[in-house]
Amino acid sequence: MKELMLKPTVIAHRGASGYLPEHTLEAKAMAHALGADYLEQDLVLTKDDIPVVLHDIHIDTISDVATKFPSRKRPDGRYYALDFTLAELKTLRVSERFDPKTGAAVFSGRFPAHSGAFEIPTLIEEIELIQGLNKSTGRKAGVYPELKSPDWHRQQGHDISKIVLPILQRYGYATKSDDCFLQCFELGEVKRLRTELGWKGRLVMLIDDVPKGDDGTDYRALHTAEGLKELAKIADGIGPALTSVFDKNGKPTGLVKFAHAAKLVVHPYTHRKDALPKYVKSSEELFQKLFVEAKADGIFSDFCDMVVRWRAKTR
Repeated sequence: MKELMLKPTVIAHRGASGYLPEHTLEAKAMAHALGADYLEQDLVLTKDDIPVVLHDIHIDTISDVATKFPSRKRPDGRYYALDFTLAELKTLRVSERFDPKTGAAVFSGRFPAHSGAFEIPTLIEEIELIQGLNKSTGRKAGVYPELKSPDWHRQQGHDISKIVLPILQRYGYATKSDDCFLQCFELGEVKRLRTELGWKGRLVMLIDDVPKGDDGTDYRALHTAEGLKELAKIADGIGPALTSVFDKNGKPTGLVKFAHAAKLVVHPYTHRKDALPKYVKSSEELFQKLFVEAKADGIFSDFCDMVVRWRAKTR
């Protein structure tokens, strides 16, 4: 537990996604080896209600689904994980994220797109990998699952929260003393998790940098002292975009201060050394501003090793 108490908390964003295709088991194993405190799992459901680890409800930006199942796209032209069974998803070849129209990698300097032999993992496969590495290495890393688009899932006839919570509890993630943060962008679902579904573990409200979410969440209210004080009745922390922590000139907005006054931890997203904010010239400068100036409690990073090294040098 000691490693997980270090400050700032280092969360491997989609695993070591700066080095390997996001959310693959290989990316999670590397993130564990690089010293991340927590490994993130974005979760969506399959047609047969299996939680799989994918950043989006769509799968055409990280796999060869358009080639293998060309007739399975919806009228909007997109391919959805929810329209495929787990067995079907396991036949897909996972790639570094790319533009489905051009095939070009989103980050050209990262792992080559359309190469390698990677597959979509299930939540259970990933938990067992992490817990296995915790045992074999003696270094403990926690999990940081996100429920993706629960409102949309329910509109499609699937309740992702009711499926995911029992899995987390079965593997020992059930209370606030366990090495788990559960996160979601939808305020209504965060409230439901704490009340109707009885989640007793740590809960993080993700905050987008747009005024309102598709589910109706008022993100503007969650940028205020009053809104955060109300949120603290059900949540333990917030996950804001860096654009909410700093203004365009790199000055702290006061969000972290408001959150700390409400006794909420603050884990902003996302550090990418190949997509830094314009107000800094290096990752080290960003860390200094984020953790020393703004006093954030952690960071989601595609390059978790960089944060680990910075933390070791500044302790």
